[in-house]
Amino acid sequence: MKTSIKIKFSIFLGMLLLLTVFILSLLVLRGIESNQQAEYEDYLAQQAQRANIYFMQTILSEANKVPETFLATKGEQFAEALELISGQRLALYDNEGTLVSRKIAHMDSADIRRALGFALTNKTTYLVEGDSLYYLTPLKVGREQVGVVQFYYSLAGELRFYNRIRQLFINIGVGVFLLSFILAYFYFNSFANGIIQLQKMVEQIREGHFDTYVLSRKDEIGSLSQGIHGMSERIQKSIQNMEEEQKKLNLAINKLSLLDQQQKQFIGNVTHEFKTPLTSIKAYVDLLEMYPDDLELLEKAKADIKSETQRLYEMVEKVLQLSAMEKYDFEYNKEKLEIGQVIEGVINSLRGKIEKFGIELETDLKETYVEADKDSLAIILVNLLDNAIKYNHTRGYIHVKNYQKDNQVVVEIANTGMGIPEEAAQRIFEPFFTVDRNRSREKGGTGLGLSLVKRTVEGQGGSIALVKSDSKSTVFSVILPSVKTVE
Repeated sequence: MKTSIKIKFSIFLGMLLLLTVFILSLLVLRGIESNQQAEYEDYLAQQAQRANIYFMQTILSEANKVPETFLATKGEQFAEALELISGQRLALYDNEGTLVSRKIAHMDSADIRRALGFALTNKTTYLVEGDSLYYLTPLKVGREQVGVVQFYYSLAGELRFYNRIRQLFINIGVGVFLLSFILAYFYFNSFANGIIQLQKMVEQIREGHFDTYVLSRKDEIGSLSQGIHGMSERIQKSIQNMEEEQKKLNLAINKLSLLDQQQKQFIGNVTHEFKTPLTSIKAYVDLLEMYPDDLELLEKAKADIKSETQRLYEMVEKVLQLSAMEKYDFEYNKEKLEIGQVIEGVINSLRGKIEKFGIELETDLKETYVEADKDSLAIILVNLLDNAIKYNHTRGYIHVKNYQKDNQVVVEIANTGMGIPEEAAQRIFEPFFTVDRNRSREKGGTGLGLSLVKRTVEGQGGSIALVKSDSKSTVFSVILPSVKTVE
């Protein structure tokens, strides 16, 4: 069962006002009570001091200056004189707790006897019974206790004053509560009405009716009504755009069909590329069976089978890597790397191959930092440098440099070679695409290296591009996000 927000506001407001009036009254009444207690405690403490002084003076004026004897013989007369001086009714006890003065009404209660026993141990105590207060304090000569003085103090005046103040607070509190509740009710009622109107708008939108309006309020409720109105307009526009989204969905379906065709083409290319080295190996096996004693054929077959097997192995390796990158979303272990050191490491691993072909290597490496996966970065550089070695002239050169550009690090790898025709430059990053199949087969190329490099670079948040390619040189550029060095 739903409860109206008006009722909730009213209940909360009433409880808040009642709590405020109650706490305020409680604090004030507690303050009055504490003040009254402090006043009569101070007053009775003065009376106790005055009684001890007067007792001392009386003892000194007597011929018999023994306090115990004086209390036994003249205790009642001393108590009457002390009553006249203090203006308070009192009772006087000796050090044994025996009454030596006139008896006061209600002085035989068990609580008073317990309080008397406490006072006989040289301590001051008092007891409140109804509107009466019994104040018991030691009677001393010097530091030695000789008896107890019990003052009777009426609290009737304090209680009357306290009750009048409490009744006044009740009357004023009721009036303030009613007046505050009425004023606050009408004030909060405007907020409740605004929230109810907003709730009705939301219900209309839920039912499919988007005709809303803006409340004329300059507060959060008015801002919320503007937001609901704007939301309603956006929903209407979204509904109007459904047909356009449907068209986009159809376009996406067409693209998926195209991707399916490309996948089939990829599988066909894989089959064709795998078939070529296997055919060559099978042909040599057949020839060796036919001419087992031909040593020249045997040597040539061993070399070509080794070359084709290596090419087939590299092709399988790169196909598996490409397939894994398409299928899985890898979590790269990115870290801060000084790219010059990574380049040096890759060059050292390929230095034997560089020297084998008599290639001159030049480097221009600067201290720059990237955030990348070290293994993935090595794959990128190994493939690019390996291509720079494979498709190079004998005694050609390779130039590797890196530099900082804005918030990026650029790595450029240039080499001499036959170059890449302009019509083939747009397709070199496609799987199994080769500029010259005969040259690729001769050099052991698979047409997968640049495709693998491109996907690996993009996985690191970077990009790769063919910057230049002519009859003199070919330049590839890899751009990666940089990490600023901290001095």
